[in-house]
Amino acid sequence: MSAAAAQQQGSMAFGVHLPHLGRQVSRDSLITFAQAVEHAGYTSAWVSDHVAWPAKIESKYPYSPDGSFAPPPDMGWLDPIGTQLFVAGVTQKLKLGFTVLILPYRQPIPTAKQLATLDVLSNGRLILGCGVGWMAEEAAILGMPWDHRGERTNEQLDLFARLFSEPNPSFDGKYYQIPEIGFEPKPVQKPVPVWVGGNTDAAYRRAGRYGHGFHAAFEPAAHVAHGWQQVLEHTKRAGRDPSAMTLSLRVYLDTQGTMEPAKSIYGSRQDMLDQVAAWRSLGVTHLILDPVARGGVTGRLEALLTFARDVMPGVSG
Repeated sequence: MSAAAAQQQGSMAFGVHLPHLGRQVSRDSLITFAQAVEHAGYTSAWVSDHVAWPAKIESKYPYSPDGSFAPPPDMGWLDPIGTQLFVAGVTQKLKLGFTVLILPYRQPIPTAKQLATLDVLSNGRLILGCGVGWMAEEAAILGMPWDHRGERTNEQLDLFARLFSEPNPSFDGKYYQIPEIGFEPKPVQKPVPVWVGGNTDAAYRRAGRYGHGFHAAFEPAAHVAHGWQQVLEHTKRAGRDPSAMTLSLRVYLDTQGTMEPAKSIYGSRQDMLDQVAAWRSLGVTHLILDPVARGGVTGRLEALLTFARDVMPGVSG
């Protein structure tokens, strides 16, 4: 059996995007939302990563047709790692992921410490979704270099692997150097699952070399299928097992019919079951729902709970 065929036969897990951004960001809404989706049977909860960005952006957002980035610079957006540390304390089972954490925005040692802390305090629930980012203006605001960010990201992943596993890690890379240090405690998970995001050849190579999974977001089926096949090929070339890789996908759960259909789950119960089956046939085994619904956080939560009640039981396997 091919690696792709093996992936297509895997069971489907469902995750949700948490309400950590927008006008209704609050402690109470996060607690209610996270605990409700955990109780409803969702496997994972995810957060996105932006820190601060200017009103004028020339960089092109890769997931909109015209390259524009819709959120205004004054929109509420909680820190992704801080949010997941909080959610870890009010849940018991939800896997806690990033869609995705932009590694070039961050210094690797403090980031590794935060991630290890999250895995320890959640008792092994971290999924390190990571990528290289797209907004040069934001990196500049944060005082971080934008050149060679792919190579810098690769070095961070190498460094994380050492910090998370070796008793006295050291590192001598092109961009990062550390002497022998103590780094404790280690994450509970050995290894921490790394799901690499992106839609470029470099991202596919990175996933094949470093990833335990590939994380696609808001991509039509043909793009997901192409990227996944590239990832599997690069995984083989790296001497790693393609059948051990996970393909995850973030899509809209669109109750309003306002988002691009090719990037959404929408329509009747049977429509949604058919759409889930189509994604599964491509190898997707972890589907992350980003709800779009009227009624703010409450409306988005209701859409997710309705999906869990009406659709998830009908997904075979």
